[in-house]
Parts: sequence; C-alpha cells; structure tokens
Amino acid sequence: MGKGEELTTTKYLIHAQITANGIVEKPDVVGAVFGQTEGLLSNDLDLRELQRTGRIGRIQVNIQSNSGRAKGEIVIPSSLDRVETAILAASLETINRVGPCEAEIQTTKVEDVRAVKREQVVNRAKEIYKKMVESVGPTSMRMIEEVREAMRVHEISEYGEDRLPAGPSIHTSDAIIVVEGRSDVLNLLKYGIKNTVAVEGVSVPRSIGELSKKRTTTAFVDGDRGGELILKELLQIGDVDYITRAPKGKEVEDLEKDEVLVALRDKVPTAQFLATNNILNENNKKENNNKSNGRNNKKQRYNNNRRQQEVVEEPVIEDDEVSLMKDMLKEFEGSGSGAILDEALNMTKEVEVENIYEEIKNIDGTADTVIFDGVISQRLVDVASEKGINKLVAFKTVNIVKKPQNVKIITID
Repeated sequence: MGKGEELTTTKYLIHAQITANGIVEKPDVVGAVFGQTEGLLSNDLDLRELQRTGRIGRIQVNIQSNSGRAKGEIVIPSSLDRVETAILAASLETINRVGPCEAEIQTTKVEDVRAVKREQVVNRAKEIYKKMVESVGPTSMRMIEEVREAMRVHEISEYGEDRLPAGPSIHTSDAIIVVEGRSDVLNLLKYGIKNTVAVEGVSVPRSIGELSKKRTTTAFVDGDRGGELILKELLQIGDVDYITRAPKGKEVEDLEKDEVLVALRDKVPTAQFLATNNILNENNKKENNNKSNGRNNKKQRYNNNRRQQEVVEEPVIEDDEVSLMKDMLKEFEGSGSGAILDEALNMTKEVEVENIYEEIKNIDGTADTVIFDGVISQRLVDVASEKGINKLVAFKTVNIVKKPQNVKIITID
C-alpha cells in the first residue's frame, strides 16, 4: 500500500498492469476504464455510480512511456464485498483500447487491506513488546521475583505435628515427593510440582516415615554427601518406592525446570537403586528388601480404602508425572488450543485443536508430548504412535479400542 491511498473504508485494492502500443496519458487510461466498462455490468456495479457513492475510491494510474510504448499500473480502492470486487477486477481485462492506441490490461492481484493492517498491528505489537521487555531493569526483575516468591510462599502448606513445609497437594495426592528443605519445596512449586514435603534436617521425622508407608513415595535428594545421609535415614524409618537425585554436586533448590523434570523422569525403584549404589550395609539392605516385599500390600489396602471401586489406569511409577501433566492441562482449559512439548516439557509449537491431527501428522523432530484442550480419539492415538509421541494429554478419551504400548494417555479424570 502506498501513501495517499483512500483507506478509510477500503477493504481491497485492485492492482492491474497496463500495456499500450503507443503513448497514452493518465486521463486516457481513466477514461477508458470508465467508458469501456459502462453497461458491461449491472447498474449496481457501474463504476461512475460506485465512485459517486464512495464504494470505490479514486482510480490511481502510474504510467510511463518508452520507445513509443506505454506501461504502467492501475490501482482501484474498493469497499465492495469480495465477490463484487473480483467481478470488478475481471472487468478491467475487457478493455482493449486506450485513447487511439491498442492496449491490454491484466489484473495482477487483489490486496486485502485489512490483512495488511493486521500484519502491521502484529509487527508493531512485537516491537512494543520487545521494548517493554528491554525496559524491565534489574530492579523491576527483583520486584517481579519478590512477588512470585511471595505467591509461592503463600501456596506452601504444612504437614504433621512437626509442621513440615509441604506443597498444597500433600494431603490429597496418592504420590508424594520427599525433599530435604523448604527451599526445595519452593523450587519444585515454581515448576508446578505441588505434592512435596521436606524433612527439614538429617533426622527424618517419624511422621514422614508413617506417610511414606501409605503413599507412593519418591525420595528426591541433593547430589552431595548430605543428600546421601538423609536418604539412608529415610530408607531406615520409611518405605521409599523410588529414588532420584540431583546431578552430582548440585542441590534440588538450585535446579532449573528441565533438570527437575529429567531427574523425576529418571527415578528408579528403590531395590534397583540400592543394587547399583552402595549406601547401606548388608543388614540394612536385607531389612529394606523385606520392607519392599510388604510395601505393595500395605499401599494397596490404603488405596482400596480411599478409592473403593475407582479403577486406577496409570502405573503408580508415574503418578507424580501424571499430576504435573494434569496441572499443565488446566492452563489450556477453554482455550481451544494445545501445545507440542519436548522431553523437558518445553513448548516447541502452539497448535489449534481443530488442526491437532494434521499437526501431529506433520511433526518432524524430537517431540515427546502433545497436550490440548480436547478429546483423544483412536485416530489421534494411531498417528501419535506412528510419530513416536510418548504422551497424549487431554480432558477425556472417546472410543479408544486399541492402545499402543508406546503411547501413554493422560486425561483429567
């Protein structure tokens, strides 16, 4: 769009190229456009009447002559609807003479002015947002972080007589994550993990030991000597189902989101961990193995009392992962959209639910999870299996007859 065009009510711009076998001027072209289309179309599309009522704008002509021939461009602003504008654009190609010269007019394109404006709005919004981000200085960032920290602190609850720091889901979740201190709880809470409880010291409280006997328990400790000591104590007084540790030399409270998710994803059963890590003496190992043998029966009785006839579809090993996925899904509720995530649960692409099948079909990369505000069908399961998607997360399923082993289905129910 050039400057000076009549864009107040303009919806479309008709662009046409003109070639004349002789030298012609702008008034000749304008006269030919009006004269040779007169009577060609209905009275509703008569150019003079359309211009008089403001439904088309001033015809713009930019023409140049060279070596006895004239070439140029015609631009006609239109506020007609799409069909009428297309008819008007086609009628220009019936013009075969301009002034005394033979001529040819070819419509090259019809430009949607509103689309151009929308693109301008998007580009300008990007510039404004970039400036907003750049204008946030260190002081502002500290203020933002203080507010976020206050919100996380507000979410922290307490567990047991010892009033141990815990996430808000510790009282209701069937799976729990035991960490070392309050800072660990805060860090995991920042990433949406709410079923945590801290032991607050090397001496593990009895209340944690009792809780671990009733819930599916994952011990998530620091990758240092202190983490090892707490793990020893926890294994002696409680029933730990799975164990994972922060990377060597790191603490849970300092981990980034992808490090936390990788650690929880790579947790291993306690027996397997003890077989590859020499942190207990032989007597303790035998005692812990005896606990492991009786753990499933105790927890099954507890779960049966809580759930009665409820059917548990997901393996217990991934209960905390399922909880995290459900929390992430709630962010898409009512949006009609979804996202494709990598193994670290970082969004690689945002998608519309109506195009979800095609989006999965066209995945070309290391996608791990597809989460969306919709319903999982057999068709989606099949294409996800073909594309190597590990998890489909949505609000419900419908008519799933065959479930591939390589695709995990998670719903809100």
